[in-house]
Amino acid sequence: MQRKDRLDAFGGSVLLGVTLLLAFNQVIVKQVNQGLQPVFFAGLRSALAVLFVWALLLFRHRPPRLRRRALGPGLLMGAVFAAEFLCLFMALDLTTVGRTSVIFYSMPVWFAIIAHFGLGERITPIRALGLAMAFTGAAWAILAGSASGEGSLIGDLFALGGSWGWAGTAFIARRPVMRDEGPEMQLFWMVLVSGPILLLAAPAFGPLIRDLQPAHLFWLVFQASVVVAGGFVTWLWLLSVYPASTVASFSFLTPILAILLGALIFGESVTWPILGAACLVAAGIVLINRPARPAL
Repeated sequence: MQRKDRLDAFGGSVLLGVTLLLAFNQVIVKQVNQGLQPVFFAGLRSALAVLFVWALLLFRHRPPRLRRRALGPGLLMGAVFAAEFLCLFMALDLTTVGRTSVIFYSMPVWFAIIAHFGLGERITPIRALGLAMAFTGAAWAILAGSASGEGSLIGDLFALGGSWGWAGTAFIARRPVMRDEGPEMQLFWMVLVSGPILLLAAPAFGPLIRDLQPAHLFWLVFQASVVVAGGFVTWLWLLSVYPASTVASFSFLTPILAILLGALIFGESVTWPILGAACLVAAGIVLINRPARPAL
């Protein structure tokens, strides 16, 4: 599909659906962490997702082709993807869904900084204000949780590391070599490389099996098929068609939804500091992605 300079109705509806799926995804991960050690779970998910993404490529008559020119960027993208989800899954094991989401979805802040230097997407004064607000929100979430004892500082820092990893994969996806590969092959590289890395790293994080139940296996397959092969490839496709900053801007909805789902399903407390932090991050992301006024 031809690249577009603004989000249309179709793109907006698809992006909203992906946003809802990713909010629910936070709850799924925390639930499955009760049965599987987080890093082992992340590795199994990537390994299983290889099969689903392969099937998706075959269905679209585009069988996987590991091109030599994409070897370096593909390995790098897969390694960054592994770090991203090691951090995210550990964060959801150590702190609440709401706190993890607020910090993790500060990703547009870090992506805007990377894009300023690496993609030519300039930081205007308005975007700089948005960066400051979103950064303040993420910092508030970390500091407020540490002061009140409601969160885990290590868990919060894992969430921050995951946010940096997400910005890194988005940046690599926009570079010429991986952009030419297309969203399906980008995802294939990510799961193909991250699976072995995560599975090899998993023993360092404790016993691999916790209190495993059949429901955990169901959600593992759901993650690999619907979330990864469906949701992630759709998000990468949106990045390839619409402005990256606009796609990233919709992520401000996910922490709000995740806070509500965490409270509803896990009984997490919804405090004023976490709501204030979420609002700052959301407002900052909106400003970061505010369209620039055309020159007169």
